[in-house]
Amino acid sequence: MNAPSLKKFRTDLEFIAEWVKDNAYVLDLGCGSGAWMEYLQATKGCTGYGVEIDDLKIPPCIRRGVNVIQHDLEQGLPYFQNDTFDTVFCLLALQMLKNVEPLMKEIARVGKEAVVSFPNFAYWRNLETLNKDCRMPVSEELPYEWYNSPNLRFATMHDFEELADRVGFEILDRVVLHEGEVVTDNPYRNGSLAVYRLQKKAAAPIR
Repeated sequence: MNAPSLKKFRTDLEFIAEWVKDNAYVLDLGCGSGAWMEYLQATKGCTGYGVEIDDLKIPPCIRRGVNVIQHDLEQGLPYFQNDTFDTVFCLLALQMLKNVEPLMKEIARVGKEAVVSFPNFAYWRNLETLNKDCRMPVSEELPYEWYNSPNLRFATMHDFEELADRVGFEILDRVVLHEGEVVTDNPYRNGSLAVYRLQKKAAAPIR
């Protein structure tokens, strides 16, 4: 994968790449076959780890030269100490977890910043499908039927922002997309994919 093909590979990654500092130490949760980590290593000089549970995706990571740990994110991030990473990525993976809040707390513990992306369930076509057709929506961001979907959680952007605040993050930046294009008009309803850049809140001074 190279820079010109990044947007074609996955639309959210083009924007996320601009947020990553050169030579950053990063953690990619749910790293899949390691393509994103490979890209960051090749173009940004990043180092770090990917975390993946799927047996079939570990060998591709190794072939790409990605340091990968096979691990279930539901079990937290016990391998890593506080503030280990410059940036922790959790891209299109959060909605697949049963226990979202504990992992978000772990991300805030081990990372100075985080980038999280997820399908926005409040996208108007999703709501129209529910209200008009009385069916679960199927779309580019939610491409599964209800009975075979790996997605366990269906959040809106407001829901996520409240959770991020509760676990100790502040929002540094946000990009909302639909079909690869940035949405600025009422993004909470017109965007189908939300991407957040988060920073750990400063600790309150001890009095």
